[in-house]
Amino acid sequence: MSLIPIELWQTEWCPASHRVRQRLTELGLPYLVRQVPVERGDRTELISTTGHETIPVLVADGEVVAGEDPIVQYLNTRFVEPPDAEQHRAKAVTAKRKELEKACPELATR
Repeated sequence: MSLIPIELWQTEWCPASHRVRQRLTELGLPYLVRQVPVERGDRTELISTTGHETIPVLVADGEVVAGEDPIVQYLNTRFVEPPDAEQHRAKAVTAKRKELEKACPELATR
């Protein structure tokens, strides 16, 4: 597990940010969430800190990694997946299914 803080610059509504948070959870990594403004023009702190204006952006061990795929690749090459990672994935699938069924009750009958 990393002793150096991991920061995730993101928003709750961003699907890519959600998937990165899920991977961090699967890996059992503690991280600090940095919420960014909705409007790109208002993301001055994100830009000045990371050099990027789009999310998600991960800052770890002195490195800045931008974008979902590069972040997941970075995490996968630096951290070993713990034994309960599959349980986290399965639980996420179940939770998502319940969320979809609540939003679209006709899915529950399929």
